[in-house]
Amino acid sequence: MVFVSFRINTIFMKILFLSAVTLLSCTIAQAQNLHLTLFGGISNYQGDLQSKRFTFEQAKAAFGIGALYEFSDKLYLRANLNFGKVAGDDKISGKYLSRNLSFSSPVTDIHLGLEYDLLNLYERSVTPFVFAGISAFHFNPSAIDSAGRKVFLQGLGTEGQGFYQGRTKYNLTTMALPFGGGLKLALSENIRIRFEIGIRKTFTDYLDDVSTTYADETLLLINNGQRAVDLAFRGDELKATATAYPAAGIKRGNPGSKDWYYFTGVGISFRLAPKYGNGGGSGKTGCPVNIY
Repeated sequence: MVFVSFRINTIFMKILFLSAVTLLSCTIAQAQNLHLTLFGGISNYQGDLQSKRFTFEQAKAAFGIGALYEFSDKLYLRANLNFGKVAGDDKISGKYLSRNLSFSSPVTDIHLGLEYDLLNLYERSVTPFVFAGISAFHFNPSAIDSAGRKVFLQGLGTEGQGFYQGRTKYNLTTMALPFGGGLKLALSENIRIRFEIGIRKTFTDYLDDVSTTYADETLLLINNGQRAVDLAFRGDELKATATAYPAAGIKRGNPGSKDWYYFTGVGISFRLAPKYGNGGGSGKTGCPVNIY
């Protein structure tokens, strides 16, 4: 079942990628309607090691490329490929200090969706905008062990995945629902600056490798090895307040709440084939006339 699910998610990600490529190739003939976008900013997440919806304290750098196809003056089809990193640390979030867990993970996100300007940028200089769609993303959480080595966590089965109480190893490629919005500033008909907040609601609780309860320590050792035990609970590494590995069934995470991640930053868009004169559509002049 895990292999089948992985194949489905991988195929879905490929479909989104091919759709984005098709969007680009099929609109070259109508290049005046196609805007290329560049994005730079930060990425972060909300989950079992970071409970706040938004925080800059553990944010990492992110960047992306994309395209907008202009259906009308206010409605666009968007395709984006974003790269970022998410991370969390109990020492920083401060909620579960005795657990002493931490992680980081790259995130590769590709999505398709619709974007809508609340005002017409051929008549105004500034407009709010909103967007929504569907995403596929790949992640791979890791941690730094007590010896300073980077260790990827999914293969360890830190919660007993693969043998314990029917738990299976989670997929590293899965789906999300992207939505968000921001503000656009038209420098001209062909160049626009944008500030964007993009949120992703995922369908996994393992972006941070933490979800449910502790597996039995002895069984975890026998089945998944000492490294899985060492990284399942790290409270014993705390010098001042070290505690023993928790009993089986003690809460490790919150399985009732899936993980989220988001991208926040600024971008710029360029029309592929510039418009001149009265190219703004519907008989409008070439440049924005006011902001009122």
